[in-house]
Amino acid sequence: MSLFDADVTDTLAASGPLAARLRPRSLDEVVGQRHLLAEGSPLRRLVEGGGTTSVVLWGPPGTGKTTLAHIVSRATRRRFRELSAVTAGVKDVRAVIDEARDTLFMSGVRTVLFIDEVHRFTRTQQDALLPSVEKGWVTLVAATTENPFFSVVAPLLSRSLLLTLEPLSDADIADLVERAVADPRGYGGRLTLTEEARDHLVRLSGGDGRRALTALEAGAEAALAAARDADTGGAADADADSDADIDTTGGGDSAGEAVPLRLELLERAVDRSAVRYDREGDQHYDVVSAFIKSMRGGDVDAALHYLARMLEAGEDPRFVARRMIILASEDVGMADPGALGVAVSAAQALELVGLPEARLALAQAVIHLTLAPKSNTVITAIDAATADVRAGRLGPVPPHLRDAHYRGASRLGHGAGYRYPHDHPDGVVRQQYAPDVLAGSDYYRPTGHGFERRATERVEFLRGVLRGRPPEPPADPAG
Repeated sequence: MSLFDADVTDTLAASGPLAARLRPRSLDEVVGQRHLLAEGSPLRRLVEGGGTTSVVLWGPPGTGKTTLAHIVSRATRRRFRELSAVTAGVKDVRAVIDEARDTLFMSGVRTVLFIDEVHRFTRTQQDALLPSVEKGWVTLVAATTENPFFSVVAPLLSRSLLLTLEPLSDADIADLVERAVADPRGYGGRLTLTEEARDHLVRLSGGDGRRALTALEAGAEAALAAARDADTGGAADADADSDADIDTTGGGDSAGEAVPLRLELLERAVDRSAVRYDREGDQHYDVVSAFIKSMRGGDVDAALHYLARMLEAGEDPRFVARRMIILASEDVGMADPGALGVAVSAAQALELVGLPEARLALAQAVIHLTLAPKSNTVITAIDAATADVRAGRLGPVPPHLRDAHYRGASRLGHGAGYRYPHDHPDGVVRQQYAPDVLAGSDYYRPTGHGFERRATERVEFLRGVLRGRPPEPPADPAG
């Protein structure tokens, strides 16, 4: 448990990691989250107006949840107290609340209580917060990476304003790393980024600002160390020796020229090769196309390769999950009816767990969809039905199928002659359901793949009964 005032926290951060040194001090310094920072927005009103509304900040790691909590405290000139749900218990929660209540009554100063990873609190721990939030003893700022509708108790959620943070865009990440290079709290112009290195940092980040700054710090320290070694003619340290083959000319000399951070050194520093992938260009569409076609074609190894390639490139995993849900109906369909459930479950697991753990659920779904028997009859069936509707082949609903529950319906003949299927031995009876203009139309034409092998027999039986056709004779096993 930490109980630092905001000013003390700032002092400690000044000598800490790059991400901590560059933490924004006002809303105007925040990168991204424009939907939360507009004039008149609830968050801006909370910061500038000093309101007492508690908030739940929901978003992926590295999007600014902790930063916003510090800004709220600093802007409203309140005491700032922080609890980590990983280490704090009910006793810790009550101690902070008692202190906040006493301070409010004695000096009129309110307390901002920041709880990181609030989803890790048990229901009892979350319930302990309710009285203080409801009575305004504390302004709660709770952060979570998990869906709060599943992880935060309803009474606490209903007493708080839910603010959703989005992953930072590529432009946001690029702006963040360029700011880190120029800002005196960062490298103050001692470093420059090549375009390839900056693009690699954007790819590595996956929308996570902290991840981008951590990777930048690793690369920057390696580049500066190599430049010092080159100036002194010796090995600054073991890491500098290993980078001796990297070109650092043109920077770091006695004249104070900026040291360039190039892609090769950055890759070595973060121990991760660049993924050649442009999420906004042709590579995006090419890789996604190859991913879909590999699953459709049954190449499980290629499909897993493209999944890994997209995730490593920072592709939105929700986009990947949506593509698999579509494929489950479009290309697998009734050949394996369970495939859709697998794809949907993977998407739900992504929402509940998040990356990197959810990549296992995505990979499992990819394997299932790729190995499943394939049929495109679902899309051909709905396309055929849609084409008839768009062509005007509608026709009135047959009278015996019309609603007969309202007064006067019987006088119109609605429902007359309807035959209730459950009253018949096979649960099906000869009866027309389609409009006259479409009677006898066959939209669904099952294949012999997977489950559809059995579906074919069932479809033929049902159509035969419904349309009054005699049953087909069984096939001759001898051919």
